[in-house]
Order: sequence, then C-alpha cells, then structure tokens
Amino acid sequence: MSEDESFDAIVIGAGVIGAAVAFELGKRGWSTLNVDKLPSSGYGSTSNSCAIVRAHYSTFDGVAMAYEGFSYWKDWPNYLEADDERGLALYHQCGTLLFMVEGGHHEKVRPLFDEIGVPYEVWDTDVLAERFPFFEHGVHGEPSRPEDDRFWEEPEGEVMGVIFTPDSGYVSDPQLATHNLQRAAEAQGGVFRFNTEVVDVRRNGNRVAGIDLDDGTRVDAPVVVNVAGPHSFVINKMAGVYDSMNIKTKALRHEVHHVPSPPGIDYERDGIHTSDADLAIYIRPESGNNILIGSEDPACDPQVWVEDPDDYDNQVSDAQWNAQVLRLARRMPSLGVPPDKKGVVDLYDVSDDWIPIYDRTDLDGFYVAIGSSGNQFKNAPVAGHCMAELIDAVEGGHDHDTDPVRVTGVYTGLEMDMGFYSRNREINENSSFSVNG
Repeated sequence: MSEDESFDAIVIGAGVIGAAVAFELGKRGWSTLNVDKLPSSGYGSTSNSCAIVRAHYSTFDGVAMAYEGFSYWKDWPNYLEADDERGLALYHQCGTLLFMVEGGHHEKVRPLFDEIGVPYEVWDTDVLAERFPFFEHGVHGEPSRPEDDRFWEEPEGEVMGVIFTPDSGYVSDPQLATHNLQRAAEAQGGVFRFNTEVVDVRRNGNRVAGIDLDDGTRVDAPVVVNVAGPHSFVINKMAGVYDSMNIKTKALRHEVHHVPSPPGIDYERDGIHTSDADLAIYIRPESGNNILIGSEDPACDPQVWVEDPDDYDNQVSDAQWNAQVLRLARRMPSLGVPPDKKGVVDLYDVSDDWIPIYDRTDLDGFYVAIGSSGNQFKNAPVAGHCMAELIDAVEGGHDHDTDPVRVTGVYTGLEMDMGFYSRNREINENSSFSVNG
C-alpha cells in the first residue's frame, strides 16, 4: 500500500461485524479498507465467541434483529455469493431450551416471540424428561457460588418447564465465518490489511478525514467505522468522540469452560443450547463431544473490568471454573467434575446497558458498531446490513439523530429501528444486563 491511498470507507477492525460491514458496503458500491492489528480476520475476540444463535432477548428490537439473523445463517452460502478456499462455516440448528422459573426471563420473552412470530414450543417437565433425560428439574434459588453454603442446599420445587425454539443453534467456527465474510467483501473489491495498528484518526474540521497507521501510512476516507471490539473505547478517544456519547463501552474479562459429556451421552450429536437463569449458566454442544459452559453474569460473580485491552489475565481461574462447572453439575448430575481445567478467556466489549451501539457520532463521517457485549456474533450479518443502510442514509443527508433510520429485514420483512441502538439513548432498563453467547 502506498502512503497516500484513499477509500470510500475505512473499517477499523476485521472481526465478524467489521467484515460484515465491509461486505455490505461493498455490495452498495463503496470501496472499503479493513485495518486490524492482528494477523487475520476474526483473530481477536471473535475467535473465542460461543457463536450462539438465539432470539430470547428482553426487548422487541433485540428479538427482531436476532430473528432476522436466523435466516442469514441458514442461507449462509447464498448470502455470501463468494467461495472461500477454507470452506464455509456450518450452522448447527440444534435448538434452544429456555428454562422457565417464576418471574424469569421467559415472561418478557414469550410475548415478544408471539408479537414477532418467532416459532417456539412450551414443554412441561414431562416432555423435557422424555427429550433430555439427563437434566434435573429443581429450582435452586438465587444464583450463588460454591463457597456459599446456600449453593449446596436442596432445590425447592421444580422449574415450570422450558421454551423450545427450533430455529436456533450455533455456528461451528466463528473465525472461519469471519474469513468467509472477508472473502465475500474482497469479491466486492474490499481490501484487508493486517498486523497494522491505527495510531490516529484524522479530521478536517468536524469531518473525519482518515487514519494514520503505525507503519507511517496515511489513508484518506470520508467515512471511518469503528468496529474495534474491546478496543472500541480506545479508538473513540482517539477520534475525540468518547466524551460526547451518552452510552459508552469498556472491556470486560470473561471465561467460558469446556467439559467432557457425561458417560453414555453424545452431547455433541444429541445436545442442545440451554439458557438456565436459575443457575446462571448457558451451555451448548462443543466439538470433541464436549459441553461449552458460559456464565449469565449473576450478581454474585465478580466482574473484572480491563483498562488496557492488550494486557489482561488470559488464564482460566480456579474459582470461576469451579463455579460454572458445579452449576452445570447441579442441572446435569451425571456430569462429574473433570480434573483438567479447559476453556477460553477473552474480552467482551460491553456497553453501559449491554445493548450494542450501531450509530453515527458527533464527528461527521465517523460511525460505530460497538458494545457487542458478548452476544452479537449471531447478529453480525444483520448488523452489517443495518450499518450500511444507516451510513448510506446519513451520508446522503438524512438526519438520523432526530429521525432514526429504519431498516427492513431482508428475510423477515421486520422493521428495525436503528434509534434503539443510539449512542445518545438512556440506559435501557429492559435489558437483561447479561450475556448468553
């Protein structure tokens, strides 16, 4: 690359959402450059995503975007319109079980499913026992940790049953899915540059002008999109827009663990994604006949916020391993607790209310697709489409701040209000303030 290249748009980041933004802009005729400090697309926090595709959000807009996303993954080869020499990521449509307890998350979710048209079934514990006999049905009360005596108390009563959504599941390889999007973007003329760090976001008055890179390269563009994941707040400060945003982002350290399936159970083949707020965990099948266990961030679990996204403890901790594995052992008594601690530790880019920010900023031409809060992998292609529509509209003169852009879903026809994801919104108290992959 020469020292004076120019593009219609620069995308900072080549994770799954950054690659999707480039692909969608490319389909609209924009020349794009993705810049990433890492060696390959999807190499950062995307690579450690649980890649769960589910729709049980607590807001209309959250459910609508996720339900639209189902169809992208089901239609992945046709959506991409491009080949990848590495092959294509696979969507495992295993379904989801949302455990129901009195006052639980399902009370918000089920009316939204009805309103939007998300297919689901309600199973009582008899059906649950027939389909998945290895789950016990107790209600264990407010989530606690193994060092708390309450953790070991016998359950009081049973769960009310589960909501089963047949269309949900998980993506086999999140890094490969991102590489698929890179190849699709390149087929539209997009350029990707790796092992290169952004050191400055340049402006001309109140208009973004481009970026400077650590190798001395200056790249000009009238549009720059911050999709830097856990580094998003660093880039926003660099661009001078951090303080002007009502909703901000910061990096949160998070652990996910892998345990072998119990004896006699092929969870990789016959398992399902579950969301179990009673025990504050979610699980899904994992390759090698393992079970992936994630935390739904109960109040009793410590949150480790990271000031420097390039410097954090990436080793599985004994305390969190024990908490999550023992929680699953309560729901799956035949699990046992393996001696070897296996899992991944990475960062979430968390917004103040755990809802993403898909928006313009007060610096003209500078856009953000940030605050994915560990749950937006599933929405990446939808977010790419929505961001491209928003950018097209705003660059065409539309006043998004006073009249938010509305985007019609390609597959479902659902209308998505991009004002819901505004940087200037108030904290949304309907958010679950947690993650489920």
